[in-house]
Amino acid sequence: MSVAKLLSTLRNLSRVEKLQVMQFLVQELADEEEASLLEPGATYHVWSPYNSHDAAQKLATLLEEDRQASDA
Repeated sequence: MSVAKLLSTLRNLSRVEKLQVMQFLVQELADEEEASLLEPGATYHVWSPYNSHDAAQKLATLLEEDRQASDA
């Protein structure tokens, strides 16, 4: 079926049927997205804030600078 014919058919559906088609398409897209994100058996690295002392120090410095700027 061509896209033009499909669109024509969709225009003739009732409001409820159009909503059902939308739900179906959204679910299909979500399933495809989910399937492409993670592969079974693969290893994925996840960042964690634990032991990120440099980041904590940088944040503390920025917060202190912001506090000093606010007090001025």
